[in-house]
Amino acid sequence: MKKKKKVLKRGFTPEKKIKGELYTHWEEIEQEIDAYLEHNPDLFKDKTVLLPCDDPLWSNFTKYFALRFEYLELKKLISTSYAPKSGCGRDFYYLPPEIYESENFDKEKDFERGRLFVLENDNKTKDGVINIADMEWGYLEGDGDFRSEEVTKLRDEADFIFAFPAFYFFRDFLHWTMASKAQFSIISGILAIAHTGIFSYITEKKMWPGKGFNKMAKFSIPEGSPVESTSNMKGEKDFLGREVVKMSNICWYTNIPHGYKNEPMALMTKEENLRYNSRIYNNKNSYRNYDNYKAIEVPVVSGIPSDYTGVMGVPVSFLDKYCPEQFEIIGIDLDVQDGRLDELIVEGWDKQLHKAYIDNRALFSRLLIKHKNPESSDETSD
Repeated sequence: MKKKKKVLKRGFTPEKKIKGELYTHWEEIEQEIDAYLEHNPDLFKDKTVLLPCDDPLWSNFTKYFALRFEYLELKKLISTSYAPKSGCGRDFYYLPPEIYESENFDKEKDFERGRLFVLENDNKTKDGVINIADMEWGYLEGDGDFRSEEVTKLRDEADFIFAFPAFYFFRDFLHWTMASKAQFSIISGILAIAHTGIFSYITEKKMWPGKGFNKMAKFSIPEGSPVESTSNMKGEKDFLGREVVKMSNICWYTNIPHGYKNEPMALMTKEENLRYNSRIYNNKNSYRNYDNYKAIEVPVVSGIPSDYTGVMGVPVSFLDKYCPEQFEIIGIDLDVQDGRLDELIVEGWDKQLHKAYIDNRALFSRLLIKHKNPESSDETSD
């Protein structure tokens, strides 16, 4: 019996469902990096950029930095890719002519080892322009795992790290990146921050959301990938004819300053939401006090009441609309379990604290927020 390929469906959790690789579109990369350059035009001058989860044969990250090498005034660009046998990269194997016809190509090494691509300020092609044609490549000693000693050594050389690691590696990859001096920008799902030890990077201002994608993030699916076309793609193709998948709740996490920020949200009062917002008045948990936290439940971001002065639990997707002038992020539900928000524990509660509970049932992860300047109201959580 033929084994069925995994199919990408609506409402999926990317960390659990996607095994094949997805490739970021050039315009998405350009839009994000342009936000950093608007804040600091000399950001990359004489700097080294590392792309430790990349492959110039497929990915636009290396192409972007290589083709803009001189414009950005880079000193060095380093890309590493995973070996097919590593289980960390593509679960399919295809080689274009520029690899297998290269004098560096070794059939045995190519399957066992990751590749190392380096571009420096050296116009090897003698055409007067430094770009991807001047990039040199060879094999790593290992399979390209970012946690290896050789890739970690490259990390310690880098001033910047850019990556779209596999969703299930995000936590390890972020901790690995944070252990360096490098500034970074990493793509992952919004729910990725709902892990122990991740959200504290945001509350401690060691990491923040980037400019982000335009509503839906678009990624290309390379030929041979096991991810199949579904209704959320609607037959869209990129300029190379590859299928495109659209995903919500995907964002950039960065520690690079940028000038972009969300505008304050237009909000209704609690009474107005209960009268006009169907996603509030049709949800029996709306504005109820949690069993275990001194906060109320706000099931949708659009239902945040403008006149509530206490702590509110909101979906993690709030982060995509967060305006620092409008709200204070107190923490995430895991912070209560980890003892960082003891003041929010309801007296007498002696059960689980890892999630907010209503009627003894745990809810999905919640950010705990508070208005900085709420409209006049005497309501607070009991």
